[in-house]
Amino acid sequence: MYVGIISDTHGVFSEEFRNFLAPVDVIWHAGDFGGGIDFVHTISAFKPLVGVYGNCDAQEIRFECPLVQLFNCEGLKVMMTHIGGYPGHYPLNVRAMIDRHRPDIFVCGHSHILKVMRDPQYNLLAINPGAAGIQGWHAVRTALRMRVDNGKPYDLEVFELPRR
Repeated sequence: MYVGIISDTHGVFSEEFRNFLAPVDVIWHAGDFGGGIDFVHTISAFKPLVGVYGNCDAQEIRFECPLVQLFNCEGLKVMMTHIGGYPGHYPLNVRAMIDRHRPDIFVCGHSHILKVMRDPQYNLLAINPGAAGIQGWHAVRTALRMRVDNGKPYDLEVFELPRR
């Protein structure tokens, strides 16, 4: 499985990001889609989509995308939510979900900071793809893609684009 991971698009899904994500099989979106439900449908028409709503997303997006996604990908348990923190700094509710579900991969957004870290306490890979959109304080827009096969993530690639 070839996975694209984005977050915090805030209504922007530019051609450069489409080109980077063109070869993937699925896009995981960690919230703050922006742009309303039509924007979500634009992304899901481009590639199959697994998404969660973010704190800036409208009610119509929240009806279609849940707060938390739990799913399996090629033998790995994945948990995704928008506001998730990072290893050693998870909000209490996220830590409780991690304790309960024991994911192999935890994906979140919100911070607009690209961060991929191994969490030795929970034996998971924590992924925040940063922000793909132009709204916010970040100087560089980012996205990720990786391959997952036989219970192993590999070939993680970072895409960076200056914010304009």
